[in-house]
Amino acid sequence: MTPLPSPEQRGLDFLHSLRGAGYGGEIGLYVTDLEGTELATLNADRVFPAASLIKVPLLLHALERAQQGELDLDERRVMQAADQVSGAGVLHELDAGLSLNVRDLLTLMIVVSDNTATNLVIELLGVELGVEAVNAWLTDQGHVRTRLVGKLQLPPELGNEAQRRGERNTTSAAEQTRLFLKLWQGRRLDRAHRQLALSILGRQQYRDILARKLPHGPGGERLHQTYTKSGELVGVHHDARLLLLPRPLCVALLSEGGGDPGEHPENRDVLRLASALYPLLAELGGL
Repeated sequence: MTPLPSPEQRGLDFLHSLRGAGYGGEIGLYVTDLEGTELATLNADRVFPAASLIKVPLLLHALERAQQGELDLDERRVMQAADQVSGAGVLHELDAGLSLNVRDLLTLMIVVSDNTATNLVIELLGVELGVEAVNAWLTDQGHVRTRLVGKLQLPPELGNEAQRRGERNTTSAAEQTRLFLKLWQGRRLDRAHRQLALSILGRQQYRDILARKLPHGPGGERLHQTYTKSGELVGVHHDARLLLLPRPLCVALLSEGGGDPGEHPENRDVLRLASALYPLLAELGGL
């Protein structure tokens, strides 16, 4: 019987496929089953700019604080003009004075990756704009490569000292996968808050990489539930998600240094990443 390839060999085979398709950027990949068994790995601990993947620990930390009675999900926050920042989301397109509760802010932060909502969540988390609180929470769980530096999309004059030095929010493929695994396994959140987190992640609207090639039904409906967060900057394309395939998987794919700077679904780097990864997902997920 031919031995199964090792997780490291699967990672190298994926990279070889990507290079053959013309992708020249850096890759971090970590794939496990829902018990945490390692199935494929490539540069899993490499530190990448987090982009919007930083919103995953923000969501989980906020819900843990709510579970502990330290954050009221029904508390309302009035969005001021000064709160509005550019980039992903919709709140910067709306009039100031809108009142949103914390649950709404968390939902917008994930489902449409809203940067204004994200910054309001960081404020609600407290100490020094929430940065120290979030990083202490991450360190307590052994996540030392995922770091929140500050709010998103601020003009340079409003950034904190670390941002003015050029520091950015960071994460790794392995730590994103482990955050999702802890959520799925119910290791930090009780049933109600776990279900809320999954509900929000299950409605995320950006599905350009890991879910792009997954099969659909005759009416276009998704055949497999996913819980996910993506992230994108110029040359940076990330996707982390729980995939409830016949063999469920937890996957994080991080990339930077791509050659197509466009932010659109037909981005050449995104197409190469999705096409190269699908055969691996199909093999490991039993499709």
